[in-house]
Amino acid sequence: MQTLTLLEGPPPGDLPTQLTNPFHAKPPGPWGLRAAEALQRRLRQDTALHEALWRPGGGKMFGVLVVAAPDGRVGFLSAFSGMLGGAWTVEGFAPPLFDPVARDAFWPAGEAELAALEQQHAALSREAEAPRAERSLHALKEVEHVRAERSRALWRQVTQGYVIPNARGETQTLAALFAPRPPPGGAGDCAAPKLLAYAFREGLKPLELAEFWWGAPPQDGRRESGAYYPACDNKCGTVLPYMLQGLDVALPVPSDTGPRIVHEDPWLLVVDKPVGLPTLPGRHAPARDSVLVRLQPRFPELTSASFLHELDPGSSGLLVIARDAVTRASLQRQFSRREAEHRHVAWVDGHVEGDSGLIELPLRHGKRTVSAWTVLRREPARTRVEFLPTTQPPHTLRIPSAHRLGLGFPITGDARSGREDARLRLHAEVLAFVHPRTGARLEFLSPAPF
Repeated sequence: MQTLTLLEGPPPGDLPTQLTNPFHAKPPGPWGLRAAEALQRRLRQDTALHEALWRPGGGKMFGVLVVAAPDGRVGFLSAFSGMLGGAWTVEGFAPPLFDPVARDAFWPAGEAELAALEQQHAALSREAEAPRAERSLHALKEVEHVRAERSRALWRQVTQGYVIPNARGETQTLAALFAPRPPPGGAGDCAAPKLLAYAFREGLKPLELAEFWWGAPPQDGRRESGAYYPACDNKCGTVLPYMLQGLDVALPVPSDTGPRIVHEDPWLLVVDKPVGLPTLPGRHAPARDSVLVRLQPRFPELTSASFLHELDPGSSGLLVIARDAVTRASLQRQFSRREAEHRHVAWVDGHVEGDSGLIELPLRHGKRTVSAWTVLRREPARTRVEFLPTTQPPHTLRIPSAHRLGLGFPITGDARSGREDARLRLHAEVLAFVHPRTGARLEFLSPAPF
């Protein structure tokens, strides 16, 4: 049961007239600082919580929201990100944005089914390594398909149970808020959404928000106990702007320079590369502007080897980036075995005959590039095509499109093989793979901007 904690002592100054921007990386104001320090004292005094939070990997993000009650009292609400001590609901903290009882009605059974499929997959994987194991290989692919479909269905059911309110009194499910792509894992579970949802429900006016890390640092070491951090882009970048509608708050202006982080966890990143930005800086110009150079201040462990794919500077779309060697090796295996997908959409100049096919082109040193293609739409002077590279790493798709042994038509905007345009009409629209650590099937969609 969450209760309003009144702020003790003399007022630290005038009350804020506008809610602080949750995405600004700056220390909280005097009201938010006093509320955060009060929660930190509680965390120190609670022996059980203190021990759990300071175990290796046990630290967590916490948040406080200074609020004004209808009767004029000023206090604060407290929340934690995700679960605390293995529980979604803890006395004195804001509850989650879903009904735990409703989730418990289907979640344990779903987890048990996925665990059984995982065991079946492991057994079939061992059998498939034996000679003449065609039947096992077929069964393995069937189990992989069933596992992926069940994982997606379970995640859809989970995200439809989150009710996201805003200050206008409107609500959206988490699934609808992120549609048509699935919400990233953990979306809606951060401290800030919990705090705002509870304040709206209880008729409390949000005044100032502060979030801080408390306890042992995470595995990547990018959090320090007691330090304040802004709301995350990949999880809260969609949720909070909706929740804040109807409040007096200065929201950040979305940047079109990117790369936009679509998914972030300790093992991998998925980013949406903007057009015109190289993926990598190049061997002879390591400081040149690129996706890698822009990400390194925040993720210093990244190198060129972290990238599973490299997109043309003139193209745009989704990229997966491994944050450690084990993750990279696992993702490479999935792409080489065609268990992962990286689908691209393009406009090509000309009328492509046929509806689908496979392009195989020889490259130097005995290598070859293989790309499946499907026609999506035809117009009088151009054709919209989906490409699915099946070799790892994939070669630039400009070549199989323009080559006489390929489609025979250049991608629109490919000045090397055809004509110039406002941009290269090539975009990596869909990325799907099994997470190497969690086993969850992840799918990401970035609709083509053309």
